[in-house]
Amino acid sequence: MINATQVRKGMILKVEEELYKVFETTHITPGKGQAIIQTKLRKLKDKTLRDYRFRSKDRVEQAYLEGIEMEYLYQEGDEYIFMNLSNYEQIHLTSETLGNALNYLIPNVVFSIEMFEGIPVGVNPPMTIELKVVKTAPFLKGATQTASNKPATLETGITINVPQFIKEGDVLRIDTRDDKYLERVK
Repeated sequence: MINATQVRKGMILKVEEELYKVFETTHITPGKGQAIIQTKLRKLKDKTLRDYRFRSKDRVEQAYLEGIEMEYLYQEGDEYIFMNLSNYEQIHLTSETLGNALNYLIPNVVFSIEMFEGIPVGVNPPMTIELKVVKTAPFLKGATQTASNKPATLETGITINVPQFIKEGDVLRIDTRDDKYLERVK
């Protein structure tokens, strides 16, 4: 059990015997009375959103998840197939379960799958990943004098801002936590 003031985005909570992923939190301190933690929770069973308020003195049950290393294999229709690296079992995940990790799905990359009682509830990509640039604006002469960036579309379809010297065909290292360019891979 944790204090309601410790609730953060991305946590899995057990509220009224149901599992919810914290989508958004706001700490509200009124002029009179106790502080309130306003949250948006997504039910893991049916993916519905719910607004829920906790008083600052409330205690909340945090669900502890098991992280299993799994390799992404391929896409089959609307499902994405992952293989457990320890026992070679395969699981099928939907885009709702994948969330933001969908931007980093390339074959043979190892992801951490969050499991609660044998049910996949979340997917974490590796901290950094290397992706190829498939579309970007050409290099502008004189652009090195300013610190301006330009958009680049990567092989998985995600668009990020990159320095002016990046061109199509370059392989970039990307920070998956905030979708940021780190460096060009030699």
